[in-house]
Amino acid sequence: MGTDATHHAALMQVVIHTDGACKGNPGPGGWGAVLEYGDAVKEIFGGAPETTNNRMELTAVIEALRCLRRPCRVRIVTDSQYVQKGVEEWLSGWKRKHWKTAAGKPVANRDLWEALDLELVRHAVSWEWVRGHQGHAGNERADNLANRGVESITLSGS
Repeated sequence: MGTDATHHAALMQVVIHTDGACKGNPGPGGWGAVLEYGDAVKEIFGGAPETTNNRMELTAVIEALRCLRRPCRVRIVTDSQYVQKGVEEWLSGWKRKHWKTAAGKPVANRDLWEALDLELVRHAVSWEWVRGHQGHAGNERADNLANRGVESITLSGS
């Protein structure tokens, strides 16, 4: 499959807002995402009983991308500099160094970074960072979904 401009222009354009939440770090956590394609909107969320905020931020992006059944042009809007910088600045170096940081330590959350890397190669992805809790509608909705994910864990007693 080519990656020229003509090919990307033909792809569906999807905007995804993602967020993660954690009550305690580590502790019960949740993730949420809002996928928008034209007038269509899909909302997803989930949670984990013992996790970290960074793991939930990563999971939100992975699960959202897994919802896309074919290659798309995707703009991911996140309030997580960890996720955005991880993809844009650190990921290629981590892979080159066999999943070691610049300091020679194992990369935290490697399992999720590898899963995200697999999803990213399927799409033409751009990233937009927004400051959390500043009234950005998509970010606020993703935050609400992430908190529903936390509630799904804490209310079930898991």
